[in-house]
Amino acid sequence: MKKILLIILSGVSLVACKQDFTNPGAIGDTDAFSTPRGLAGVAVGLQNVYSNGRLSPVYNGITAAGALTNEFRLMNAGNTDELQLFTGGAVVDNLNGIVGNMWTWNNKIIYDADNVIAGANKLGDKAYASGLLAYASIFKAMAIGNLAMFFEQIPAAPGTQAAPAAFQSRADGFRRAVTTLRAAQTAVGANPPSAAFFANVPTSVTPAFFNNTINALIARYSLFAGDYAGALTAANAVDLNYGGAILGYDAIVTNPIFTTATATNNVFQILDSTLGLPTALAPDLNDQRIAFYTAINPTIQPRYRIKGFFSTATQAIPVYLPDEMRLIKAECYVKQAAPNLTAAVTEINAVRTQLPSADPFGVGGGLTAYSGTVSAAALTDEIYRQRCIELCMSGMRLEDNRRLGRPVSERKRTFFPYPSRERDNNPNTPADPAN
Repeated sequence: MKKILLIILSGVSLVACKQDFTNPGAIGDTDAFSTPRGLAGVAVGLQNVYSNGRLSPVYNGITAAGALTNEFRLMNAGNTDELQLFTGGAVVDNLNGIVGNMWTWNNKIIYDADNVIAGANKLGDKAYASGLLAYASIFKAMAIGNLAMFFEQIPAAPGTQAAPAAFQSRADGFRRAVTTLRAAQTAVGANPPSAAFFANVPTSVTPAFFNNTINALIARYSLFAGDYAGALTAANAVDLNYGGAILGYDAIVTNPIFTTATATNNVFQILDSTLGLPTALAPDLNDQRIAFYTAINPTIQPRYRIKGFFSTATQAIPVYLPDEMRLIKAECYVKQAAPNLTAAVTEINAVRTQLPSADPFGVGGGLTAYSGTVSAAALTDEIYRQRCIELCMSGMRLEDNRRLGRPVSERKRTFFPYPSRERDNNPNTPADPAN
């Protein structure tokens, strides 16, 4: 399967949202998007594009969010694209490689996922098709979500040379991600994926993977869109004991943060035990998540090193963490029309007090219960603190920082500018945000 997907995905041309992702040497569209095996190859290839290497949304999302919100320290100013992000403001320009890669590769994933979904809808084997729909929809939704976390407006759909992409608000982008996931959920419910489908995808992809991952992502993007009822319902549907929602790596396709940053000590490292949080929100030094996400090197600077899910070349990265669901529920309880602050505290305490041994991924604070003020403002601050610690290096902190009302001074830029490759080719490209 790996050989098939690499043939399909190699050599794509990186252009703007006119979406001419063509490769003359690749398998033709007729084969790739019309046969079950070809469609499975492209679907699995979505994960490869999403998670493999320094160009990937995984690398660029984690790097950008960490640089802009002080999770990381820059190790080498010669890494120009990263240096711009660590400097922030107007220094982050339209030619920045991380900005460009974030745009190009997420749009590439959306384009290919749409083709998989269209091809799957034409298959006679609906049990095979539903698996393809669900798998492609997960990566499509995450790609849309990534764009909406970093850009004020995003393409509403892939465009063409003749009809360049129109744009939609980031809130509409999050809603579109949810709509994509709900359609997948409906397809899987109507026709559970077959054994033939599961035989052609990674072994981590199972019925439980679909059920939990789709609900978790619906909860995430519903929250970001301000749909608290939808987010709460979806978060409650996730099995908090499930630990199979992962992006896997091996000796060939390696963990991009480990390979580029952790192992080299030449790009960035975790800032320190504060995880870059301001003094008022800094983690308790007894928080066992600090030792999970950071390592100490007593002899070589910097003293604090990246750990967590980026400790080895083959270490898997979770698509979501179970306690993200608890924190989503806490935020919904605080922000819904009729706040339930008591319920919010209950969810916060479940995160704070959980021991690492009780979590499928070994992430646990082992702290005492919350003892601060029980008010909407105070609990919002505590939710932000817990998200920053629990979801350290997840790529979501910039989104959290804006959404939860943190001061502008706590981030180095609020939204990305639009890449020159888009502006030069698409007259619909909006004006760049101020910062």
